[in-house]
Amino acid sequence: MRSLLFVPGDSPRKLEKALASEADALILDLEDSVALEAKPTARRTVLAVLRDARARPGRPRLYVRVNALDTGLTDLDLDAVMPGAPDGIFLPKTSSGVDVQHAAAKLAVREAECELEDGATRIVAIATETARSIFHMGTYAGASHRLSGITWGAEDLSADLGAETNRAEDGTYADPYRLARTLTLFAANAADAAPIDTVFTNFRDEAGLVAECEAARRDGFTAKMAIHPGQVSTINRVFTPSAEALERAARIVALFEAQPGAGVIGLDGEMLDRPHLRRALRTLERGGRRS
Repeated sequence: MRSLLFVPGDSPRKLEKALASEADALILDLEDSVALEAKPTARRTVLAVLRDARARPGRPRLYVRVNALDTGLTDLDLDAVMPGAPDGIFLPKTSSGVDVQHAAAKLAVREAECELEDGATRIVAIATETARSIFHMGTYAGASHRLSGITWGAEDLSADLGAETNRAEDGTYADPYRLARTLTLFAANAADAAPIDTVFTNFRDEAGLVAECEAARRDGFTAKMAIHPGQVSTINRVFTPSAEALERAARIVALFEAQPGAGVIGLDGEMLDRPHLRRALRTLERGGRRS
């Protein structure tokens, strides 16, 4: 996945428009974008979308952002949407890997009740939305085989910290949020999960979105969330490896395969070792190619 588009779960019009977008995945939201009194209707709407969309060829992956475990609403959300067999859930405001384990147990029960394949429903953890969560970022490794991605949230974290803003005057993230972003990247890779960058909220600032996508890709993030369909094409473009990058990665892999005992190889005047091979394999994987 490169792009994951948030869609309010109580808006059939926006949900239908999102299904026609180029997003690799949709996040059907039952949490922050849906008022408390609208949540029952949103659950029914999301279930109808899941059931209808699963039969569509070439559909995006369908995730549901449920309400946080400490709200008392998670079970209601899962009871409502699991009969629609979502591809996964987004678990907000996770404090540690224990929350992922808790959610995984809930999913296992409902998969059995709905006669779904055990383990089919994946989990993406939103891991930095509270100050408490920052101290447990190393606990996601081994938490659950369902954990497929970890992302971070700057908006909720800034609210939890009582900050005036999460950005510096030049538009870049202030230090507390740069730390949260970095820890997310480390935590995801340690857990063998996809590192997913957070949303860029100014959907009219194309240049800002491009710059943030390029910085995320440079640092190792493989995808980015979007809050507007207009952001999707930019995210997809930036997170798709270029033809040149794929060609170079394929050459690196081929050279190591031709010399399986070599620790170091030479390519275009540069000495490359095993970390370069791992990076090349990841590039090919993101590009949908194999050596």
